[in-house]
Amino acid sequence: MAGPVRARRLSEDEGRRLQQIVRRGKHGTIRMRRAMMIMASASGTPVPAIARLVAADEDTVRKLIHDFNDRGLACLDPRWAGGRPRLISDADIEFIVTTATTRPKKLRLPFTRWSIRKLAAYLKGSFAKVDPAMKPGRLIVLERERLRQVLKAQAITFQRTRTWKESPDPEFETKLNRIEHVTTDFPDRCFAFDQFGPLAIRPHHGSTWNHAKTPDRLPATYRRTHGIRYFHGCYSLGDDQLWGINRHRKSGANTLAAIKSIRAARPDGAPIYVILDNLSANTTPAVRKWCRAQRRALSDPDLRVLGQPDRGPVRTLADVHHGRLELPQPRRLGP
Repeated sequence: MAGPVRARRLSEDEGRRLQQIVRRGKHGTIRMRRAMMIMASASGTPVPAIARLVAADEDTVRKLIHDFNDRGLACLDPRWAGGRPRLISDADIEFIVTTATTRPKKLRLPFTRWSIRKLAAYLKGSFAKVDPAMKPGRLIVLERERLRQVLKAQAITFQRTRTWKESPDPEFETKLNRIEHVTTDFPDRCFAFDQFGPLAIRPHHGSTWNHAKTPDRLPATYRRTHGIRYFHGCYSLGDDQLWGINRHRKSGANTLAAIKSIRAARPDGAPIYVILDNLSANTTPAVRKWCRAQRRALSDPDLRVLGQPDRGPVRTLADVHHGRLELPQPRRLGP
């Protein structure tokens, strides 16, 4: 019997890219919805819950997951068909990509970086009229817009050089394997906890009647007279429920209270699995002692683990209570 459909484990680069698409929302509706589905599946969310999350059919979600496992992030862009026959071959595209990713100085050109205009001129042999040594190995004539489309289709973008960081945890893969095991085999016993913040009051424009071109102006303030808050959220992977509370600060006592609320969700005494990061407030002696006493498995992956339930695209409404942390109450279906 085949197991449930699930996206493969995300690499750090894939997780970072998917988070950028989901958070910024500047890459089109199709790419954002597909990125949400992939992140949710990689974090262990079942297909029916993903379908409800993005208001899509379950078969559509499964098809996208299979496509991601085969092609990677290329599945974010649908393959539109139609149009006239191609005027450039795959070999031409490969040469364009190789040239665009090569420093111009290595090709004996008198500038340090490419632009669309310079790259198009070099490919058609315009610089060879000045110096024959600047002749490309393959002459390709195409307009700037078509060149931009080719580079975009091959994921070649103009960008600054950047640094990157990876997890220094020597048990990084071991913890990922443990998380994948519990989210796959024990989804009903798996929970996630994380702190989100600092949350600050953000002013929003109001509305009122006034004379034309004379809006009612209110003075802006940048002083946080009431301080900031941190949202402590608990998520049940099996029930697809999110609940939490706003706290003044992060602390071991607040983390312990959140884990106790998770324990209240499964009061049968059987082990549960809590996925959280390695924040110092999450690994205090009091938290570890209480978890050992309750026979609970405490998973504390590295802070930069991407695509797990505590970092996944949770979009369900959270039940927030001021002054207490408790499970959400079931909603009545009738009047």
